[in-house]
Amino acid sequence: MAEDEQTSTEPRSFLMCATEVARLLGVEDVAMEQDGRRARHLAHAVRKPLLERASLPEELFAPLMAAAVYDPDPSFCRWFVEPAVYAFGRRRVMAALVDYLRTGTDAERAGAVRAWYCAHVPLHADRSPAYGPAGVRDPALDESRDIKDAWLEASKRVFAEASTSVAGQPPQTATQSEPGRHLNWQSRDSP
Repeated sequence: MAEDEQTSTEPRSFLMCATEVARLLGVEDVAMEQDGRRARHLAHAVRKPLLERASLPEELFAPLMAAAVYDPDPSFCRWFVEPAVYAFGRRRVMAALVDYLRTGTDAERAGAVRAWYCAHVPLHADRSPAYGPAGVRDPALDESRDIKDAWLEASKRVFAEASTSVAGQPPQTATQSEPGRHLNWQSRDSP
């Protein structure tokens, strides 16, 4: 399915999310080619304005996160994650991605995983004026150790749920046979 298409079982799409970000930024009149890449053109059009602003309005946070999660290309979801990290802080961005992982659809969970990688982008004072006044940034915006723990816990839960739903099989557990050696995968029912 092309990224611009939408089915009745898929209420949100990358195009809808990118369109909302563009609307909130006031980016209009984007030249669109008729090649089924409208969402990517919108994403490209908002990339620079997102990074050039010293701050982003609060109403842009959720649409940015949705666009990052719905972006099907792991190389480009950074276009939405990076400005969100600069403007709203790594902690808040990662917390939103944990929420997608905990409560999202399978497609949203996959998008959250793609965006999670981008949320670790290194921050530089000269990259965006949203970094902080005079190149100083409140460290609390980016403190994320507990959020990373929440991500790991949610990931384990999602993996366990997926393992139990595959053909009604019991979840697989890993046991270390010897320190430093490969993992042996055994069913919980195995001795």
